[in-house]
Amino acid sequence: MTYDVTAVRAQFPALKAGLAHFDGPGGTQTPQPVIDAVADALANPLSNRGSNTLGERNAEGIVTGARQALADLLGAQPSGIVFGRSATQLAYDFSRTLAKTWSPGDEVVVSRLDHDANIRPWVQAAASAGATVRWADFDPATGELTPEDVGAVLGERTRLVAVTAASNLIGTRPAVPEIARLAHQVGALLHVDGVHYTAHAFVDVDRLGADFFTCSPYKFLGPHIGVVAGRPELLETLQPDKLLPSTDAVPERFEYGTLPYELLAGATAAVDFLAGLGPRRDGTRRQRLESASAALEGHEHALRRRIEHGLNELEAITVHSRAAERTPTLLLTMEGRSTVEAYRYLAERHVAAPSGSFYALEASRRLGLGDTGGLRVGLAPYNDSDDVDRLLQGLTDYLRTSATR
Repeated sequence: MTYDVTAVRAQFPALKAGLAHFDGPGGTQTPQPVIDAVADALANPLSNRGSNTLGERNAEGIVTGARQALADLLGAQPSGIVFGRSATQLAYDFSRTLAKTWSPGDEVVVSRLDHDANIRPWVQAAASAGATVRWADFDPATGELTPEDVGAVLGERTRLVAVTAASNLIGTRPAVPEIARLAHQVGALLHVDGVHYTAHAFVDVDRLGADFFTCSPYKFLGPHIGVVAGRPELLETLQPDKLLPSTDAVPERFEYGTLPYELLAGATAAVDFLAGLGPRRDGTRRQRLESASAALEGHEHALRRRIEHGLNELEAITVHSRAAERTPTLLLTMEGRSTVEAYRYLAERHVAAPSGSFYALEASRRLGLGDTGGLRVGLAPYNDSDDVDRLLQGLTDYLRTSATR
């Protein structure tokens, strides 16, 4: 059974507007089952979690179901799934909590490949604790961040390593399991930004060696929330600031206020939607997710190759996504031309491919692109060959226009 992109596209109401979406790395469009799940949660009785009234039971069921769904998606334990407003908010929450255990002279390692949400919270937390920040660099010529790059800045006082599983700017997928091995050898914890990775790979937090793994369902067809998968036994040792009457149970001790039940219902629906994208219909949800991930990767890989082949025909374009292992995400610049203007030109032709550094400031600067970045082309489950043709034709036409347009 092949990947049926036509059937997939039919489930996304937003595609009726006629846009070719290459803006998935910033947030995907939403399928109807996810929309329905959010609406159904709001249409039925809801209240604070409990076991007495129907509203209490509905809320409890939604939360329990969402923890299990995200655990299935990530290869984690439900008791280690923490929900928050966004991955950025959760990174700040955990950085403040972990910083309580740091002392002057301790070290924190961050990478220049990362989104700023996996850099600045740690840099600022280190400053508050008097800890030292050490930077792991990547090769701008290849886009590669190697375990050796990270290992070079590890030491006996390293307390935490923060690294991405996939760059949201250029798609690079570092060898996280080997980085985890090196970090754990010196007694450090590993915080993995999986926001971009989760949309394009089958996640196994144990195989990755992540002590904390973050993702954002709105990057894989779900609603706008953030998720951390942590090791439950590790979470038990951490004491975040919290209200006195709020529970001290894990993972709830890390979640502030009433959870957005309708968004958690949507997140569960997104996981179920992803599980249905592959050929497998039997087995556990985790098994179906693995099957679906393989089918989706094959589909996205084929489209990426088509885009790359077309871009090779356009001499004025430089592709900065060059790592051997990478997601279907390409960062482009154009000789003597503005990618912001290209973005606007494409938008007028109903092709969404934005320009910027997309909060990956350190990576953009390391590539020599300053804070401006470039044009980012990212694939999602609903992209098809017609989208690719429209993108390549739009770029071809833009390069033929006057540079002073």
